[in-house]
Amino acid sequence: MAEKESLPKITKITTQKRKGRYNVFIDEHYAFPISEDVMIKFRIFKGMEIDKKLRAEILAADDVSKAYSKALAFLSGHLRTEHEIEQKLKEKEIPEPTIQATLVRLRDLNLVDDEQYAESYVRTMARTSDKGPIVIRRNLRQKGVLENDIDQGLAEYPDEDQVQNGIEIAKKLAHHYQREPLTKMKQKVRQGLMTKGFSGDVISQILEQTHFEADPELENEKLNAEFAKVWRRNRRYVFSQRKMRTKRTLYGKGFSIDAINVLLEQQTDSEGI
Repeated sequence: MAEKESLPKITKITTQKRKGRYNVFIDEHYAFPISEDVMIKFRIFKGMEIDKKLRAEILAADDVSKAYSKALAFLSGHLRTEHEIEQKLKEKEIPEPTIQATLVRLRDLNLVDDEQYAESYVRTMARTSDKGPIVIRRNLRQKGVLENDIDQGLAEYPDEDQVQNGIEIAKKLAHHYQREPLTKMKQKVRQGLMTKGFSGDVISQILEQTHFEADPELENEKLNAEFAKVWRRNRRYVFSQRKMRTKRTLYGKGFSIDAINVLLEQQTDSEGI
């Protein structure tokens, strides 16, 4: 009876300079490197026989181990989404199957959780930024978070909190536009809140609870300057049309119709064409 052919055998295992990494020699020849966790998982020891199938499994596991170490370094000190980790590993030219296996391992160890990430991100943005839920949702989408996880996260930022934050933002915007007529100031505050990602309903509540007060002197100064420009620009029209066009333009800019009429009443037909 023919003697069974012997399998390749591990003849030496040496440590690398990098902590937790080892070199494996088969039949006295260098074969491959492995990590400590892979060595433990497969119970690798000197004298162990390794066929082609087992060798392939060990190498695949070591690829995942290396990708896992890279992912941990990327995660160090920061929460990350699955998409962000996947993109980072792709940048390092790690094969897709290895990336997916790495993500499974990270999920199993609760090191990556997009729902948890979304909740944390929303809480941080609500506390430290001037962004509303529409912008926050867009940011999370860009990070690859799925809609259901985003919805769960945004539950951390209820309407009442949005309104309270929005009032402070509205006050800052109003201060920035204090030289504008009161009506125009409110319009710009509304536009600013929309740009920052607050919904129409929430903006209406914010504006209802925000006290707007224009500086009368600044508003009057602005009106006089604008009136002079518009009145001069309309000088080619007959007096009645000049008044009508000037009133329409200034009212469109947000100035009080009563204040406009006061200035118009001061003009005489002799200042016409």
